[in-house]
Amino acid sequence: MKDETKIVTAGRDPKSNFGIVNPPVYHASTVLAPTYAAWKELRERSGKGERTIAYGRRGTPTQFGLEDLVNAVEGGDRCALFPSGLAAITTAMMAYVSQGDHILLVDSAYAPARRVCTELLPRYGVETTWYDPLIAPADLAALIRPNTRIVYVESPGSQTFEVMDIPALAEVAHKAGCIVMMDNTWASPLYFKPFEHGVDVSIQAGTKYIVGHSDVMLGTVTTTEEHFPSLRKMSGDLGMSTGPDDVYLAQRGMRTLHVRLPQHMANGIRLAEWFKGRPEVERVMHPALPDDPGHALWKRDFLGASGLFGVQLKKAPEAATAAFIDELELFGLGASWGGYESLVLVTSPHGVRTATKWPYEGQTLRFHAGLEAPEDQIEDLTRAFDAFNRAAG
Repeated sequence: MKDETKIVTAGRDPKSNFGIVNPPVYHASTVLAPTYAAWKELRERSGKGERTIAYGRRGTPTQFGLEDLVNAVEGGDRCALFPSGLAAITTAMMAYVSQGDHILLVDSAYAPARRVCTELLPRYGVETTWYDPLIAPADLAALIRPNTRIVYVESPGSQTFEVMDIPALAEVAHKAGCIVMMDNTWASPLYFKPFEHGVDVSIQAGTKYIVGHSDVMLGTVTTTEEHFPSLRKMSGDLGMSTGPDDVYLAQRGMRTLHVRLPQHMANGIRLAEWFKGRPEVERVMHPALPDDPGHALWKRDFLGASGLFGVQLKKAPEAATAAFIDELELFGLGASWGGYESLVLVTSPHGVRTATKWPYEGQTLRFHAGLEAPEDQIEDLTRAFDAFNRAAG
């Protein structure tokens, strides 16, 4: 079955729901058992890791429907939901490490994932080493210790968009007995199939493309069958739960992912190509561009691109960057991405990294190409560059 069909059909069963197309939205905490024997059976089944409807925090048909939908498209065995992408990252990391363990985290990772490893996990005796996103497999092998449990990858990187050789790195990690954990938010489950490339645990900020409308916080973690019990237990121990209305909106957004994402991709590529012609720009970071350093790997492993990419400006006064940002009308200044609207974010890779050094002195910007007409987006950016140049003198 093609992904477009899975997106429309998975996670719902109108025949068991009075013919109603969408899964019901259950607002539930307490769930009553009809008998003592039924209660005992529910407890036993839940203890074995089976799905049960015994308490709202453990899931309802609303949550199960979205889990099945994401899992069907991403290609794993089981999926769990979380109240945010960061909650998904934190729970996934904690599920597979104990005191004295070690994590290898890619240096281009999402900044809050770094903070989990610098501020939270060290309190529990877990150490992290950062590594170059362009690391050779042999060099990754040299960093793996006897106590390394997780090799964490993110491809492309959140701000600088390096594409990693996931299959080669996964092979090295698995030989050493490590779990390969990936942030798959950029490509979504539609444009990268993590489990076909050696990933064991795939994380997404569902807030972004799954929801698609900038109105819900949500995280997902999809795993192989082998690695799901540890995730499920940690999720339960931390009391992770997602609201039914948020889950409903995420289901609704997911149903149109295969229609929205190609337009984000087309707009993003067009804008990236336009930026390359601007004299104020030092470099454009978009793996779908043929001259991008990661293009060959992207073309080999990915099925498409999202609307998120980076622009490295030439060195200019901060006032010029401020004038550029303040002049924009269609590109809002804000965190997150993946919604229908265009966004810009000021980023600072040179101030965050530890394993690698960012070589540019100018300001780095991250753009999300929304669903506006690209001609209007370009007109907006042109006005902003006029303001940039006036402020730069």
